[in-house]
Amino acid sequence: MPEGPSITVRTSSAQETEALGRTLGRLLGPGDVVALTGELGAGKTVLVRGIVSGAGSTAHVASPTFTLIREYVGPVLLFHADLYRLDSPVHLDDVGLDEILERGGVVLIEWAEHAGAVLPPEHLWISMTFGAGEDERALRFTARGPRYTEVIRRMAEQGQDRR
Repeated sequence: MPEGPSITVRTSSAQETEALGRTLGRLLGPGDVVALTGELGAGKTVLVRGIVSGAGSTAHVASPTFTLIREYVGPVLLFHADLYRLDSPVHLDDVGLDEILERGGVVLIEWAEHAGAVLPPEHLWISMTFGAGEDERALRFTARGPRYTEVIRRMAEQGQDRR
């Protein structure tokens, strides 16, 4: 699927990144898929913590690097996958990512570039990069599909389009 519209948001602290996640979390619903990419330490799990909170869960969010997938219960079911430790796309079958995508919750995938063909064509792609300062980040949100074009539009309306 071709890329749709995108916005870039800059944050200057982990608290701002988490707040941005809360904004996004309030806009997501069952069946939504968010693909996260960025270097180690870019803040993917910090953003996920905000998304989970914004979606209404009070669960403690930790990186699922060793468990690969965590599940958070709230008004909407959320799944948090971390594909960093996957050696090859063949291991996706062992993780069960395809199964959680079918369960109808919000699916948040860190290191989504490892998801390959399992990643649905329609999703929200978020690329995180380091900024000039130690805690500065640039988050580029790219819509892949009409649902995520709407999410990006609503984020921009809420003042999250800070280039």
